[in-house]
Amino acid sequence: MMNNTTLRAEAQSANNTHMVFADEEHEKFYYEKLEQARYQDCYHKALIYILGISEDTRNHFSQIYDIKSGYIKPECLHQGWQTSGSVRVVRLAFNLYTDGTPSVDDYESRDEQVRECREYSVSDIFCCGYAMYFWQGIQLRYPEYCQKQKPIEEILAEMERKRAENSTDGNKE
Repeated sequence: MMNNTTLRAEAQSANNTHMVFADEEHEKFYYEKLEQARYQDCYHKALIYILGISEDTRNHFSQIYDIKSGYIKPECLHQGWQTSGSVRVVRLAFNLYTDGTPSVDDYESRDEQVRECREYSVSDIFCCGYAMYFWQGIQLRYPEYCQKQKPIEEILAEMERKRAENSTDGNKE
C-alpha cells in the first residue's frame, strides 16, 4: 500500500494540477481512506474523494461503503442522517464507482425505480454547493478525458482556419 505522502505526490502530478478539497477534513479523509482502500484506482479515488466532501458522509462512511469488501451500501440512502446534500454526494459517488444507478434496485415497483433513476440526473445531483468538488471527482474517475484542454478561443480559431481552407479548396461545409 502507498503512504499518504506518496498518494499526495501522485495526486499533484497526475494531470500537473493540484486537487481541490472542500476543507482540511476532506483532504485528510481522502488520503487516509484511500490508503486503506483495496486499490488506489480511479474508481476508488473518485468514490472516496466524493464521499469525503460532506461531513455527513465522512461521519457515516462505513454505512455507505465497506472498505474491506469493496461493496457499496445503497440502503444508506434511506437512513435518517441523510440530507438533500448528502444524498447527492452518495449518488454521485455510487455512480462514479459502479457506472450505474445501484439504488434503483432497492425499489420493487417500476414507477419507484424510474423515480429513483431520475435522482441520478445531472441536474438533480449538481444543483448544489458541492458542484465544484463533484467536477474534481469526475476528473479523478476519468483522468484520460480530463487532460488539460486547449482554450476555447484556440479551438474556435482552429475551426475557423479549417473552414477557410475548405472554402478556398472549393469544398462545401
